[in-house]
Amino acid sequence: MADLDALRARFAHALEAARDPAADGPDPAPYADALLTRWREPQRRYHTVEHLSAVLDHIDVLHEHADDPAAVRLAAWFHDAVYLPDRSENEERSARLAERALPEAGVGEARTAEVARLVRLTVTHDPADEDRDGQVLCDADLAILAAPPSAYAAYTAAVREEYHFVPNDAFRAGRAAVLRQLLDLPRLFRTPYGAERWEATARYNLRSELELLAS
Repeated sequence: MADLDALRARFAHALEAARDPAADGPDPAPYADALLTRWREPQRRYHTVEHLSAVLDHIDVLHEHADDPAAVRLAAWFHDAVYLPDRSENEERSARLAERALPEAGVGEARTAEVARLVRLTVTHDPADEDRDGQVLCDADLAILAAPPSAYAAYTAAVREEYHFVPNDAFRAGRAAVLRQLLDLPRLFRTPYGAERWEATARYNLRSELELLAS
């Protein structure tokens, strides 16, 4: 289980780092609690506080590749804050949530816009070559694809549980389309660390899952 107190402290640190130094923003705790409530909703099986914690851990590993690590960390908090498996607009609604909450929490307009942009980028996970913040967030979000076999199997099982309402044939077709879309990307990981450490394993895992779905 994720340590909720540790997560609250991580949110407070990210928010303080993102605020204008001259700003005297409100207490971060209610904002952290509101987000954690979302991340603990009952419909979630993979997109949980454990996923949030893992993404934040990977950002810690990759932060030197980002131009604005504070914005990237806040984007991790918001990137799946709205998550309903039967809806297609989760990323957009999550970005809009960030656009409402962050100014109230003392984050400036430019950085709020950057957080929202990063959240929307997780629709495609295809950042531009010069988009260092986007590369870090997307690599951190996709790092699960390079997990060892047992962890990857747990991830795919959790995704299936989130889509329990989808018939097996339809799920296999939809999941296969997602895997092919990822495999068609020139590179899954854009940071030097991700490209070196995660790319080959992730592609092996994706191809193996695709073969399993087809069998």
